[in-house]
Amino acid sequence: LCPRLCPPPGASKWDVREKVWDYLEASGLADFPRPVHRRIPNFKGSRQACCSIKELDVFDRAREIKVDPDKPLEGVRLAALQARKTLLVPTPRLRTGLFNRIVPPSGATKEILRICATSQGIKEYSVPIGLDGKAQVDLVVVGSVAVSEKGWRIGKGEGYADMEYAMMVSMGAVQADTPVITIVHDCQVVDIAEELLDDHDLTVDYILTPTRTIKTNCKRPKPQGIIWHKVSYEMLEKIPILKSLRHREKQAGKEVALQDEHSDLANANTPAVLNEKAKAENTRPQAAMGSAQIGQHYVESDSLSPRLEGSGMITTVYVGNIPPSVGVSELKCALREFHATPLRLNWQGAQHRAFLDYKDKATAESAVSSLKGLSLGGNTLRVELAKNQRNKG
Repeated sequence: LCPRLCPPPGASKWDVREKVWDYLEASGLADFPRPVHRRIPNFKGSRQACCSIKELDVFDRAREIKVDPDKPLEGVRLAALQARKTLLVPTPRLRTGLFNRIVPPSGATKEILRICATSQGIKEYSVPIGLDGKAQVDLVVVGSVAVSEKGWRIGKGEGYADMEYAMMVSMGAVQADTPVITIVHDCQVVDIAEELLDDHDLTVDYILTPTRTIKTNCKRPKPQGIIWHKVSYEMLEKIPILKSLRHREKQAGKEVALQDEHSDLANANTPAVLNEKAKAENTRPQAAMGSAQIGQHYVESDSLSPRLEGSGMITTVYVGNIPPSVGVSELKCALREFHATPLRLNWQGAQHRAFLDYKDKATAESAVSSLKGLSLGGNTLRVELAKNQRNKG
C-alpha cells in the first residue's frame, strides 16, 4: 500500500480519486493520455502489469474475455488477441449497445494485432454484438482509479463498469463465479473503507500491478443485475440497450420500477449509478445538476444529459480574473442571467478561474460573446475559448 495515498477516515470516493490522480501526475508516473484526472489513469509500467495476465490460469482457460477500452488495458487486449481468444470491448458510454467484438483481419500480423488493441483499432476492426449475441464471458477486465487488497474498487465515478457488469448479469453473459481482474499501478492499491461501497459497486478477484499479482479472495457479492430503482428515465434515454433489457425483465415478471417512479425515493440521496459523484456529496437525485465540492475545486455537471455525450464536439470556455471575494454561486447566477448556462462548470476558485463546457463550438462562442465585459466583484472577467480543447467524444 502507498502510505502517502491511504485516505484519512471519512474520506469520500472523490477524495480517494483526487489523491490518486494528483499523486500519479506529481510523481511522474502518469502516462499518455494526460492529465490523468477524470480518467481511468494510464501509468508507466502498464504494459508490464498487463503482460502478467498471461501467467494466470483464469486467462489461460478463458475463451471469451471482456476488456474495457481504457488505455492502460491495451496490453491485455493485445494478449487476448495474440492468444486467439474472443475479445469483447464495451461500446463507448454504452451509446450504441453493450459490446463490440474485435475481429482482426485473417492472417493479421503482430503489428495489425497491436493496432486492433488500440482505441483506433477497436473502431476499425469491431463488430457490434446485440442482446441476442449469446455472449458467454469467461473473464472480465476493468480499469480502476483505486483498488484495495480486499478487492474493493473505485472507478472514475461515472459507473459504466458497474453498469456493464450488471447488464452482463441480466443478459446471462457472466456467472457469479466469473473472475474480474483490474490492472493498476502499485500506488493505486490503497485502503478503501467498506462504507464507501454501494450494492451496485463491482469488486475484483485479481489485481495486477507492474510488480505484483494480488488474489483478493473477495467475499463481497458482485452486483446481481441491474438495480432498476437506481436507474432514471434520463439514463434509460441515454443507454438504449437498457430499454431492451428492461422490457425483457418486465416480460419475465421482474420488478423494474425506475428511480423516478419510486415516490419515496424522490428526495432521498440515492441517485442513479452513473451519477455517483453527486451521491458522494448528498445531492438530490432529481436535480438537473449534480455537484461535488473537491477542495478548492467545484464541479457542476448535467452529467445525465444525453447532450453532454453528443458528438464529441463539446467546447470549453475559460473564465479568468475572478476575484477572491466572488463565489461559484455568483458566477452561476450571472451565467443564468446572460443565458450562458453550460453543460458542465468546473470551478477553480483558488486559481481565480473556471471552465465551462458547452455542447458545441457555436454555443460556446455565443456564451463568450454574451459574457464579454462581464464584471463581478469589481473585476472585469477574462472570457475566451479555452486554449486546450480536450476531445470529449
